[in-house]
Amino acid sequence: MADRAVIIVKVGTGVLTQDDGNLNLASITALSDRLAELQEAGHAVLLVSSGAVGAGVPLLGLDAYPEDIGTRQAAAAIGQARLMQTYQEAFTPHGVTIAQTLLSSFDLKEETHKERAKTVLLRLLDQPKVIPIVNENDVVSLRELTKTDNDMLAANLASIIGANTLILLTSVDGLLDADQQVIPSVDDIAAAAQAFVQETSGKFSIGGMKSKLDAVQVASSAGTRVIIGNGEKPERLLGYLEGKSIGTYFSVN
Repeated sequence: MADRAVIIVKVGTGVLTQDDGNLNLASITALSDRLAELQEAGHAVLLVSSGAVGAGVPLLGLDAYPEDIGTRQAAAAIGQARLMQTYQEAFTPHGVTIAQTLLSSFDLKEETHKERAKTVLLRLLDQPKVIPIVNENDVVSLRELTKTDNDMLAANLASIIGANTLILLTSVDGLLDADQQVIPSVDDIAAAAQAFVQETSGKFSIGGMKSKLDAVQVASSAGTRVIIGNGEKPERLLGYLEGKSIGTYFSVN
């Protein structure tokens, strides 16, 4: 895989679901089309995808995230299968097979688990028509359900597998300043976190821009280039790699 750039794309629940919590099939299909395009262009692609809880919530007859962790975990168990089935249907026309990988924060801290996860993911990335899809293991992990979404998971994976680029897709065009204008580039991540963060999250999502900036710090410190961009415009993905699409580009520390 030495001649293939490793690209990690993380997408949040807000991009993948509609206002009623049901999966946005058009959004998932459009994203899958562009990820397949990245792979066809010669890149090794790994997707970190939220959405399991959001996909499961309406199947439980709820109209918002439940308050108790147990019900959230039950929603994740139901929604994860539905989410993966939807992705596979979207990737099938491209001849791409998905590989589901569920990880917890413990897996990325315990050395043996971390090395096994790294070995498997690198093996999958070596396959020309396979795209691994990683999600936090919500049934056993409380971290994503209560705090940080999958942003930090994506950043830690970027560090572990030596990803060249991490693209964090959200529901806006990038990091926004006080006038809601996109900041095209950031050199000082800590200063940006203090000055510009607008904490927003939808009723079917947990993470906000603060969690993304925390993840940016981790990934950029490991030598991975990070971009925050708009997941509702997946046609910009190739442009992010060339520095041409609208988004926020972060300097590598």
